Amino acid sequence: MIDWDLAVSTGIRLVRPGPTVSREEAHRVVAELRELSRRAQRHVREFTGLAGGDHDDDAVVVDRPGWIRANVDGFRVVLEPLAVKFAKRREATPGGALATAVGSRVTGMQVGTILAYMAGRVLGQYELFLPPDPTGRAPTGRLTLVAPNIVNAERELAVDPHDFRLWVCLHEETHRAQFTVVPWLRPYVQEQITEFLYASDLDPGAILERLRAAADAVVDAVRGGPSGEGSSLVEALQTAEQREILDRLTAVMTLVEGHGDYVMDAVGPGVVPSVEEIRARFQRRREGGSRLDKTIRRVLGIELKMKQYAEGSGFVRGVVDAVGMDGFNRVWEAPENVPTREEIANPAAWIERVVGRPRPLAEGNGQGMR
Repeated sequence: MIDWDLAVSTGIRLVRPGPTVSREEAHRVVAELRELSRRAQRHVREFTGLAGGDHDDDAVVVDRPGWIRANVDGFRVVLEPLAVKFAKRREATPGGALATAVGSRVTGMQVGTILAYMAGRVLGQYELFLPPDPTGRAPTGRLTLVAPNIVNAERELAVDPHDFRLWVCLHEETHRAQFTVVPWLRPYVQEQITEFLYASDLDPGAILERLRAAADAVVDAVRGGPSGEGSSLVEALQTAEQREILDRLTAVMTLVEGHGDYVMDAVGPGVVPSVEEIRARFQRRREGGSRLDKTIRRVLGIELKMKQYAEGSGFVRGVVDAVGMDGFNRVWEAPENVPTREEIANPAAWIERVVGRPRPLAEGNGQGMR
């Protein structure tokens, strides 16, 4: 289904080089990011109450090609079962083996092109899906920081490098705490992704119809769509069953992303002196870009992720203001406590359902980042 080696080589060939730094400066950046990650981990544990878990390893600091390789490894883990299923079905048809071979190379080049674009933007991530370790000793996830992108962003924003690096680490260490301390979170997300993939209709006619819808989505995105927003490829290629699953996946990822944004800003004033300046400039950067860049972000669904940051952090802020951090942490007790998409927009409804006896929410809570 996907030629992964070709995806890696295509991505590495197309990715733009990072900012120019000396060898000495590069070593200093890597060392500081590792140290700041450890420091951020302590701040996150103390602030959120998410302590314990297997998250004591140093962050892995990579360049852009390293990020591409790491993500292909993760994609293999998630997509391989579906790829096998799809390949067997195609090979059972006349000419299917040849079509599978050709299709896997085309898809590999497409995946590599997308990864090349993303590799120039991602500052860091907690990698949920790693190839299994035969010894069972390696951690099940990994925190990765993309050094050239962090350096490039801090230069573009003209902010204090030390403050910006710590601010980024606070966000990523929050994700590490979420997925290592909350025992059900990783398998829940993986289950939703797996169900989403297996809900794909492998009927060629249905696939062709959705590919046409995807083409329309690209055209709509370029034109700005009737509402100026357009559609993403993910939305265009969904079946009805997938839309239901995606609603659940979107809700939990909005919670996770919003919690990360909330923590980085809430902890920030005490340890990042220039946090307000960083946030203001970074938000403008998120919302900026050329028309082409905005179109690509919309088609790939990146705009949805940016919306998740704002809506999720507004939900977390609204709940914490009303019932405190202990009340909010009820969200991590079980999958049933994950807010619905409707509750994310209305924190009081989640509080009533899960916590009970809320204090009155302050005006403006739950309405996104301020």
